[in-house]
Amino acid sequence: MEMKRQKLNSYRWKNTVFQASFGLLALVFRVTCYSQNRKFRQAKKLYSFYQGDIIWVAFKRTDEKARKMKKRGLMEIKAVKLKQKSTFYLNRYLTGDSIDYREVIGIIIPILVDQTFLILMSFLNTAMISSAGVSAVSAVNMVDSLNIFLVNVFIAIATGGTVIVAQYKGIGNKEMVSKTATQAISAVAIFSVVLAVFVIVFNTPTLNLLFGKADAAVFHNARIYLIGSCLSYPFIAIFQAVLGGLRGVGETKPCLGLSLFMNLTNTVLNVVFITIFHMGVVGLVTSILCARIFGMIASIFYVMKYNETIRFKIKNALHLDFSLLKKVMFIGIPFAAEQIFFNGGKLLTQTFIVQLGTLALTENAIASSITLLFQIGPNALSIAIVTIVGQCMGRRNIDDARKFAKSFIVLSSLLYVVTTAVLLPFFPVMMQLFNPPDSIIPTIFTIVLISAFGQPLLWPQSFIMPAVLRAAGDSTFTSVASLLSMWLLRVILGYILGITFGFGIIGVWVAMIAEWGVRGLIFMNRFKGAKWYAHKLV
Repeated sequence: MEMKRQKLNSYRWKNTVFQASFGLLALVFRVTCYSQNRKFRQAKKLYSFYQGDIIWVAFKRTDEKARKMKKRGLMEIKAVKLKQKSTFYLNRYLTGDSIDYREVIGIIIPILVDQTFLILMSFLNTAMISSAGVSAVSAVNMVDSLNIFLVNVFIAIATGGTVIVAQYKGIGNKEMVSKTATQAISAVAIFSVVLAVFVIVFNTPTLNLLFGKADAAVFHNARIYLIGSCLSYPFIAIFQAVLGGLRGVGETKPCLGLSLFMNLTNTVLNVVFITIFHMGVVGLVTSILCARIFGMIASIFYVMKYNETIRFKIKNALHLDFSLLKKVMFIGIPFAAEQIFFNGGKLLTQTFIVQLGTLALTENAIASSITLLFQIGPNALSIAIVTIVGQCMGRRNIDDARKFAKSFIVLSSLLYVVTTAVLLPFFPVMMQLFNPPDSIIPTIFTIVLISAFGQPLLWPQSFIMPAVLRAAGDSTFTSVASLLSMWLLRVILGYILGITFGFGIIGVWVAMIAEWGVRGLIFMNRFKGAKWYAHKLV
């Protein structure tokens, strides 16, 4: 009996210990669960939504890492939304059956960077030469109007080569791509040499005819600058012909590299000869000549050694293929004639400004340099559209050509608005670079404002649309329309407003912008019809 009682007491003791242990474990478990449950209750779901292929869930945490994760997640979602919208609009406006937006952007970006450096270098060069005085600035601006007139003639012929090369590229004829590019380089080289010799021989009569009323100091600097510029014509002509061929096949990255090389060389030499050695106009001429020689050598070396699309050989360049040159000249000669008369009108307008005095020439030079900054993006688009539309026309895809033309016009206007909004507040800083007399700063600002309002509305139709028509082979109509609008509006109206009514340089600029509007209407009306794409070049 006693044994049973002892066993029962032992069992009760063990049971009590077991229950106590189990209770303690249960208590620990409950405390742990409560703690975990409390932490869980603190975690509140904030975001859970579906966007495209992404499901992102974030929980509010008290530590800094969680807040950073939340912010990063929101930024990723915004980036995805932006990418989706961008892709949608790029496919909608910059993609066609002939070419997609990636190829279009690949053509535009190098040209855009090229134009940015080109115009910035021109801007800085004008600012540097201003240190040599008002007469130097006036002489350079005066002769540059003649240089543009002459250089654009052989660039026009190179453009004929670009159009034919682009269309052969469009149909996939590699052999004719090489032949056309080579013949265009040869034709431009011959023409530029003849033109340079002619202007050098008759430099004094040319300057007397155009700028005879200029001051003696301005006239002396102008003669130096004109002769030096003429010596560089063959080199810049060959350089531009090579770049035209490369753009025709869509290889704009080499164009960018070559252009940067030449322009940076020019700027560095300007710093050396103008800023350090104070050589003035002579230093400017020396740097231009050296830079263009180096640029020409680099461009020829590239197409001979490193380019596989344009297989340029000297012996092929020395043999002229007149049947192929005829096609190039079909585009190039009307465009060259247009450039002669169009820039001739601008040159005649420059003679009006000469009559207004040296300060008016300086106002025009500085205002032109500033407004060129606004044109960086649109200028790039007007160059790129020739290659894009040329390739579309090579495939006879008219719908794509129309689509890209409309998209580029809208994009050009948007670029003008953005660029103007960004750069216009820096006008005082620009004036410090040029350091003009205080009396002409208000006039310069007025010209810049007039241009800032007129360019987004009128420039794209007036300059991008003729590039589209020319790329389709409609060069004759484009040339005739440009000439009529130039001489009937810019020249005559510029004289009436600037000289007769006494509005001066502002009247000349108002006439120029009015001419853009009329010319743009003519080209847009032509674009609505079917005649502009009726030409078959290849």
